[in-house]
Amino acid sequence: MANKVPAEGFLVTEKLAKRFDETLAVDDVSLSIGRGEIFALLGSSGCGKSTLLRMLAGFEKPSSGRILLGGQDVGQFPPYERPMNMMFQSYALFPHLDVWENIAFGLKREGLPTAQVKQRVGEMLDLVQLGQFAKRKPHQLSGGQQQRVALARSLAKRPSLLLLDEPLGALDKKLREQTQFELVNIIEKVKVTCVMVTHDQEEAMTMANRIAVMSKGRVVQVGSPEEVYEHPANRFVADFIGNVNLFEGRLSVDETDHCVATTGIGEVYVGHGVSGKANMQLAIAVRPEKIEIRKRRPDANHNVFTGKVKEIAYFGSYNTYIVIATDGSQVRITEANTARHVHSEITWGDDVHFWWSDDAAIVLRD
Repeated sequence: MANKVPAEGFLVTEKLAKRFDETLAVDDVSLSIGRGEIFALLGSSGCGKSTLLRMLAGFEKPSSGRILLGGQDVGQFPPYERPMNMMFQSYALFPHLDVWENIAFGLKREGLPTAQVKQRVGEMLDLVQLGQFAKRKPHQLSGGQQQRVALARSLAKRPSLLLLDEPLGALDKKLREQTQFELVNIIEKVKVTCVMVTHDQEEAMTMANRIAVMSKGRVVQVGSPEEVYEHPANRFVADFIGNVNLFEGRLSVDETDHCVATTGIGEVYVGHGVSGKANMQLAIAVRPEKIEIRKRRPDANHNVFTGKVKEIAYFGSYNTYIVIATDGSQVRITEANTARHVHSEITWGDDVHFWWSDDAAIVLRD
């Protein structure tokens, strides 16, 4: 999907904070989310992402800071006065009502005329492709179908903002992967602004235009999926998003067009300068898929190291190698399986060379 960054700040939080007794659950969070954007709050359990979402919804009152929606401060409004809807991980469908009645529930409570309710429910059933299941009860549906009913109910009132709390957490892996694309297509069709909370990095990377990575109540980086993966702001983001090899070291050379770090596995050459101080501590981050591995030494000038294969794991589309480097550190390397019946020459216990290009490494100071 396109990683657009809208210039317009439709949903804005200004120094938003939430304290529970002595615990600061959300700490000075300022975000600007564009109209029509799908924005993910990503982080591990306890990082503050769900508390932040509940403040946006009005279920938690901020300790300080402001929430602006379309330029209006909605921070003091109760949930029912905010032009937004929230879809919970459990879906919270009414078990005694059929699909049609579940979707119509909020519309009826608003007192919409019967004809408008019928029209809106019909539109939502078409949108989520569940028209043939309108008379079924929730327990008669699959997990993916229940998820779409919950989404249809959330969208029926045409909210300005849609909040999703772990929207695919209740689904198994294969169904979750399939539903990610369906959910994005539906949200983009209705052009609603969406903020979703997830601890699943793959879900955030697949669905969101931009991601805010959270840790200990703070936002540590905001960017497109490509930006947070390829250009992490610090060690935490590099390690949290995907797999990464981190080589601790010191800056030994720093020129405009390159720098060199001295690490435990040897000297690492990076194809750009960092404007740092000589001998400063840093880490070199290299993604496993960016490392090559062979038994023979490659024809490369930089970043060629040696080690011994400790583990090999076959994952279908790729192999993962764990190599013990000369300093005893473990290096993770992944290699795509691009052809059938082609077996790697590398096996357990082999001495190997591994290397990467000058532009593959990320220099991290924090």
